[in-house]
Amino acid sequence: MRNSPRAEAKRAEEGRPRWGLPLLFFRARKGEGLAALGFLFLGLLLIALFVIYPSIRTLWLSLFNEDGFAGLSNFAELFSDREIVDFSRFLRREPPWGALLHNLVWIAIHLPFTVGLGLVLAVVFSKVKSWWVGIARGAIYLGIVTPLVVGGVIIRYLFEKHAGLVPQVLGALGAGVPWSAGWTAYPETALLALIIGSIWLWTGFSMVLHSAGLSTIDRELYEAAQIDGASEWAQFRHITLPLLRPVTLVVAAMTFLWELKIFDIVYVATMGGPGGASNVLALEMYFSAFRELNPYRASAIATLITLFSLPVGYWFAKKRLGR
Repeated sequence: MRNSPRAEAKRAEEGRPRWGLPLLFFRARKGEGLAALGFLFLGLLLIALFVIYPSIRTLWLSLFNEDGFAGLSNFAELFSDREIVDFSRFLRREPPWGALLHNLVWIAIHLPFTVGLGLVLAVVFSKVKSWWVGIARGAIYLGIVTPLVVGGVIIRYLFEKHAGLVPQVLGALGAGVPWSAGWTAYPETALLALIIGSIWLWTGFSMVLHSAGLSTIDRELYEAAQIDGASEWAQFRHITLPLLRPVTLVVAAMTFLWELKIFDIVYVATMGGPGGASNVLALEMYFSAFRELNPYRASAIATLITLFSLPVGYWFAKKRLGR
């Protein structure tokens, strides 16, 4: 018995693939893809214009001088320039020791103090339950939200001879010049004043990240350690430090990069003085570019800063990608 034409048409309709919804889904996905490509292209264009091209241009200019192509001679001149490196005075006499050595001294003092203080404060504040903890935490965090230009002004007046708190206290304790005078006016203390001031400005960053890391540690680990009779120091050494190691490494890497390109504080507080005693690489690059109008030397200094930053930046990116 043959089926009726209507039944055959219905069967054929049921067997026919339904392309309506897939086509609509494909068109929607295609529209989203085009929009995503549009936004991606805009972002890549901005990166190319303001990051990639200036970086390549800076590297290219660092290989030239007023006479034409110079190769690596600009870098050789930097390491023989006493404004960059002066080993004849380093640790034998008061600064200036050269901008590069000033950056290294900054890193040697500022990095351990900032990372260590941030870690200790985060641990202490997590254990102490009191009304003043919030005030103290806010005062420390205030440094990281303070613009660095304003921070430079604060540092300048904090160590000023007549109005500064530090010289007044040291003078009352019987300290002599330059400790009881304006620190930023003497070569022996200018760089140290900037470093001490920058510790406050950056410790809040370390404290916040370590506090966030502490919140991820399971409290049962500490309870089990207390049951086993572990002291506070043992808990800190065997639980807190190992589990906060990834956070500490990230804080150290970010702090190192910040210290290497420090500019704002020095420019506002001392302008690299007195006599270049607090000069740093970024400020020397600024002087070369906009005072001496020597883009070749400035580009060489900028490339030098980048070369110092690349190993830490590569390590940081590798950690972030989980490789």
